Amino acid sequence: MTTRSLSTTPVPTAPPVPRAGQPAPARGACSLAVARLVMAGVFLWAFLDKTFGLGYSTPSGKGWIDGGSPTRGFLGALDHGPFTATLRSWAGNPFADWLFMVGLLGIGLALLLGIGLRVAAVGGVLMLAMMWIAEWPPARHTDHGALTRSTNPLLDYHVVYAVLLVVLAATAAGDRWGLGRWWASLDLVRRAPWLR
Repeated sequence: MTTRSLSTTPVPTAPPVPRAGQPAPARGACSLAVARLVMAGVFLWAFLDKTFGLGYSTPSGKGWIDGGSPTRGFLGALDHGPFTATLRSWAGNPFADWLFMVGLLGIGLALLLGIGLRVAAVGGVLMLAMMWIAEWPPARHTDHGALTRSTNPLLDYHVVYAVLLVVLAATAAGDRWGLGRWWASLDLVRRAPWLR
């Protein structure tokens, strides 16, 4: 009588799914780092243009440094949505100007350096939500009857940016090409992981 040995063929398994805050696999980490740096560029460019009036969304000579208001043009020109009157009243308010500009700079620097991404995500989502409310994409027409030029009533670039900020924070995207690992090793950040 012969005995046969049963050969066992290894069954392929799926790679483990990283939990929130754990580094993404190497290929994904590079993609997330690129996305983080691009988002840093979005926020820092807006800060620089509004500060110095580089002639894009802020005309030359009308920058914050020249005495212009970073919120007056956007909020003052709102012409539709349920919060138009309230938001227009904030246009040019020094508190709104400072809050907006500090937010743009803080979020942009956090993304550029790869530190404090959780705080940057919360601040960025709040800022983008306020801007979504101000632009009010669900409206098809302005208060004067003209088309709003909204291309999607719910999902516009504010929503895409907000989701991306959350993804960058949840995947520790600052660890690749940033100071995220060093930041996470600080005693303060280890005691208060929400600062990561």
